[in-house]
Amino acid sequence: RRLINVLWALLALAGVFLLGGSGFGGLDLAGVAFALGAGACWAAYILFSAGTGRRFPQADGLALALVVAAVLVLPFGVADAGSALLDPVTLALGAGVALLSSVLPYTLELIALRRLPASTFAVMMSLEPAIASLAGFLILSQALTTVQAVAVALVIGASFGAVRTQVGRRPKGAEGEPVASGGV
Repeated sequence: RRLINVLWALLALAGVFLLGGSGFGGLDLAGVAFALGAGACWAAYILFSAGTGRRFPQADGLALALVVAAVLVLPFGVADAGSALLDPVTLALGAGVALLSSVLPYTLELIALRRLPASTFAVMMSLEPAIASLAGFLILSQALTTVQAVAVALVIGASFGAVRTQVGRRPKGAEGEPVASGGV
């Protein structure tokens, strides 16, 4: 809509280009389609999660969503692993993974979405590549090259800038009051 929006898109594109290493020539079109689909689903997730958080008390909506998701994927697990899923160790490990990778993070996100405007939450989500890079460094001893670090910074900066310069929309706080212009 405005020149600044094109700038943010170009900044993100530059970051993705740098992360690609060899540019866009070797991209798999199916992979690009899946990445675009994942981005669209992520945006829908943020919007639907905010609505769910407002419609259901406490974490009831999240509990319902997790049960539906479990029922949808259960046939695939049974088809692949069969009775091995009933092993007590497998059940305990599965419960631990579910708690740490789904229940806890999604509950915290739901709480954040109830208290923050969607635009602020989107900026916070854009920090995930930096957090993943930090976790890779601290846990797996995987260091980013300078080019990779710049690429991650470009993508995060573009996301932050795009959200903060939305046309005709000023971020609102939890009670609807405008957020201070300098803060997230």
